[in-house]
Amino acid sequence: MAHVRLFRHYLHVPFLILGLLDFLALVLALYLAVFFRYFGDPAMLAEYWTYVLPSAVAFGLVNLVVMVALAVHQAKLEEGLTGMMLRTIMTLILSLPLSYVLAFLLPDYFWYLGGEGVVTSASVFGFLMLGIVRSLFFRLIGANRFRRRVLMLGAGRRAYQMEQELQSPMNRKGFVLVGFLPANEDSVQVDEQRLCHQKKDEDLPGLIDRLRIDEIVIAVDDRRHGGLPMEGLLECRMRGVRIIEGASFYERETRKVALEMITSGWLVFSEGFSLSAISRLSKRLIDLSASLVLLAVTWPLMLLTVIAIKFEDGLKAPVLYSQERVGLNGRIFRVHKFRSMRTDAEKGGAVWAQKDDDRITRVGHVIRKVRIDELPQIFNVLKGEMAFVGPRPERPVFVDQLSESIPFYSERHRVKPGLTGWAQLCFAYADSEEDTREKLRYDLYYIKNQSLLLDILTMVQTVEVVLFKKGAQ
Repeated sequence: MAHVRLFRHYLHVPFLILGLLDFLALVLALYLAVFFRYFGDPAMLAEYWTYVLPSAVAFGLVNLVVMVALAVHQAKLEEGLTGMMLRTIMTLILSLPLSYVLAFLLPDYFWYLGGEGVVTSASVFGFLMLGIVRSLFFRLIGANRFRRRVLMLGAGRRAYQMEQELQSPMNRKGFVLVGFLPANEDSVQVDEQRLCHQKKDEDLPGLIDRLRIDEIVIAVDDRRHGGLPMEGLLECRMRGVRIIEGASFYERETRKVALEMITSGWLVFSEGFSLSAISRLSKRLIDLSASLVLLAVTWPLMLLTVIAIKFEDGLKAPVLYSQERVGLNGRIFRVHKFRSMRTDAEKGGAVWAQKDDDRITRVGHVIRKVRIDELPQIFNVLKGEMAFVGPRPERPVFVDQLSESIPFYSERHRVKPGLTGWAQLCFAYADSEEDTREKLRYDLYYIKNQSLLLDILTMVQTVEVVLFKKGAQ
């Protein structure tokens, strides 16, 4: 099993296992640091190990949260083990002050975190142990140990489209695509070398056994004309082979919704697209708490931004600008940002922001790169017009255009727009209609699978977006 669904969100099992091993390695690292700093005698440590445990657990959790924020485990797929370990170094550095703050706030329970040089030594031990654990993990487990062997039933337009969408390592981390089995298509559009052929007198269950298939994905172009081997599929299902519809498989593997593969009926009968009253209340409490914390942390940056804008454009220059945006259920509200463009930037009307846009001021280039221009939206969240996590709010003129050309675009207004969002984590800045279509796929995934876990993960991982300037224009 390559994925587990927790609170509606799909999590990759190897990442969960590796996260647990990392946590245990970090706990052990702090024990080693305490041992060499205070004990030096294994018998004494064995007698007093319970006194060290709260500090060790706290050290492990702090580092693990920062790892999630910096996407350390996902980095293995895109940057290799070297990139993963470089991000780990950054994690251990950023975690040092957080550990000391925790020791200061709760000194009676986390005394060892505040001990002289303990956290620094533990970080050094931790880096060495994490390197050993990860090297052994990837060597012993192997690349395909948790990956399911998948057969795609269909070889036409839909199957080809899915193959193209699932090319990246991030989208294929959970499965190995063995091949395609033609169904009722008028023409085969996938590469013929990828086709799986049944032997003479071999039925579908026989093919599945021969190829050691774990999962069959239904990717036929049109089910209404029949052609699905229902008896064979039923037999496979009874043997424990998972049968999954193409759109659901795509959603699980890519964490986005396949616009071209879904219908209104799919939206009607799919799980999700709702929150209980308790979940809505909890989400609002998290919105308020996160906004107040962010305001308390960033107000010096906001003050410096005001001074910088005034210094560049003069004392009479406006610091903020407001725009109408579309919110929950299509209601219009005004969003606030620090001004990052010239005051005459839209004298000719509303236009998409472009890469290297010459309307952006010098201060604007800086505050956009690190998302400081978005900070005044904290007050929109406190007022209840926005949530902390949700689809980014768009301007009414663009919403009208996009709703006509992109299917289901208006569905993104079923939830409050957000200060950050799932699409912002997964996709770069949208400066065209095609980019907006791609971001909608992620927005629909969030709306369909929204939960407190997904909100918290999005908030934490937004740190990576800011530090590595993903999607900034």
